[in-house]
Amino acid sequence: MVEIACDESGFSGTNLLHSTEPVITHASVDLSTSEAVELIAALRSRFRLSPHELKSGHFLRRLGASEMVDWFLAALRGRAHVHVIDKEFFLVTRIVDLLLSEPSYASGTRLAQERRPAAIALHRAGRPGDDWDAFLSAFVDMVRRKRRGPARETVERFFHARDALARRVPADAVLAALDPVRVRAVLTRLDDDDRTIPPPLEPMLPALAETVLFWSGGGRRVLVFHDEQSALTADRLTRLQQVLPAGALAGLVMVDSRDDPRVQVADLLAGVARRLPTARGWLGDQGLGSMASGL
Repeated sequence: MVEIACDESGFSGTNLLHSTEPVITHASVDLSTSEAVELIAALRSRFRLSPHELKSGHFLRRLGASEMVDWFLAALRGRAHVHVIDKEFFLVTRIVDLLLSEPSYASGTRLAQERRPAAIALHRAGRPGDDWDAFLSAFVDMVRRKRRGPARETVERFFHARDALARRVPADAVLAALDPVRVRAVLTRLDDDDRTIPPPLEPMLPALAETVLFWSGGGRRVLVFHDEQSALTADRLTRLQQVLPAGALAGLVMVDSRDDPRVQVADLLAGVARRLPTARGWLGDQGLGSMASGL
């Protein structure tokens, strides 16, 4: 078994389109508590950091930030992983997985790759443009828990936005395959609280699944210590365990990041990776990073 500590940066709940943060980073480390304490102490002494400067915003605004980042990433070589979620592309995968096939907790992960090419094609063909923004916004309004207006009206707005986008990209297979009858049936299941359907606007679940798959390596069990995250409920975790390889997710323990130095390191790594694209490139070069978008 391997124990990992996780935290995220850039998560804005279901506000996936109207946020200043285009990506979410989900970072994990396999440090022991004592190793994390030593790493934090070394950062503070080497670069004369105060406690509040361990947050990525403060960290990256300091003079000499580049040297600090290089040192920090080098210290984590082989001991860390960052999963990056492009929020806009995540919504495209939700449209494909939710409205064109049977929804599953494996959706949006490497366990359901057969639908990824269609999502990539739509993402590349549709953006950018006002009609693209309207299409994604209509989808979000339609599937959010606190829906703005009756289901019938939100479905009509969604297909009106689909038709406008399809006039610009008429050959897209996803747009052509969307069917009002099926969409209404899915919304009925969501309204009836069908828990076999993963929450459409919660990217933390596929992010956690990908993180577990990385650390399990096809054979290890993974025990996750995670900063408090309301999206990771007991029921959802049980359903996630059922689609992951047997035994891969050994369990999840919620902790307060202030009390766990391992989570503090993961938090700093997630913030650095989100705010500094070059850090994501470094992680990829080391075989430690993954892009959820696949683009």
